[in-house]
Amino acid sequence: MKLYFAPMEGITTYIYRNLHHKHYGGIEKYYAPFVSPGPDQGLSMKEAKDVLPEKNQGIPMIPQIMTNRSVDFIKACQVMQKFGYKEMNYNLGCPSGTVVSKKKGSGFLAHTEELNRFLEEVFNDPIVVNKEVEISVKTRAGTHSHEEWPRLMEIYNQYPMKELIIHPRIRQDFYKNTPSWECFAHAVEISKIPLVFNGDIFRVPEFLAFVEAFPQIDTIMLGRGIIRNPELAEQIQKLYDPQSGELSETAKANAVPDQFDRATFRAFHDDLIEAYTEYMYGEKPVLYKMKELWFYMMSMFPENEKLYKKIMKTNRLDEYRGYMDELL
Repeated sequence: MKLYFAPMEGITTYIYRNLHHKHYGGIEKYYAPFVSPGPDQGLSMKEAKDVLPEKNQGIPMIPQIMTNRSVDFIKACQVMQKFGYKEMNYNLGCPSGTVVSKKKGSGFLAHTEELNRFLEEVFNDPIVVNKEVEISVKTRAGTHSHEEWPRLMEIYNQYPMKELIIHPRIRQDFYKNTPSWECFAHAVEISKIPLVFNGDIFRVPEFLAFVEAFPQIDTIMLGRGIIRNPELAEQIQKLYDPQSGELSETAKANAVPDQFDRATFRAFHDDLIEAYTEYMYGEKPVLYKMKELWFYMMSMFPENEKLYKKIMKTNRLDEYRGYMDELL
């Protein structure tokens, strides 16, 4: 099984990617949070810094681009190409209100004729036609309704994408409700493009349920599930027999959901603290960043709700470290 790590704005920056790659295995590709080029600004220094090759050495990383102008997309591809990247991912999934209001991300899905024209111009550009770069697309199933999905698949099927990564929610869902396996099944039935599933695989049992429903899919993108449990990709890969490459019934039977190696987690956590302390000025930004992660990671420690509340309230790094000693 090929496993990709989804981008999460403000979380999966180069610091997080590097340290996850250092401590954990199982990920074939890391996707960087989107850059949003424009005709006047190009790429901001902050965006460029996150994708610079020297910040991502040894990491199989894919830049993600979000725009609704093909000329800006191609310009960004050319910049990424100079950095040494050969594959770019196009963001049609972001549900943020500020993004959607600008007709970008999942907001662009509601404008199918413009989207079709955008893709036509991109896939007819010489750098794509000559395969100097390859383009994958990450999409939702629509903006307002799942009824939009068949038309979107008609559009996607016209173009030689490297992969189509489907998060089968509509924009209105944000990250609530349940991803539509019906929409994904429709894509599986008619797609001419290699498919990747993304959506609500947080634990091993959810992964196994998906594999049982879609045995023909060999690539999954994990996002919040890895932030929640950084070991998740490794746990999934251990379900496969190294000789045959097939799911091992013995490994499946012995899998313990939510079990993880605390020593590795502690080393990963402490490296994050050290890296954020070097990168940020002052204790509060470091604590804010760690609290953002604990919003997800604390689900691995359900018996420690009182300690979680203390972690979220503290404004002192030494006090926070004490709570970590108690927790781990």
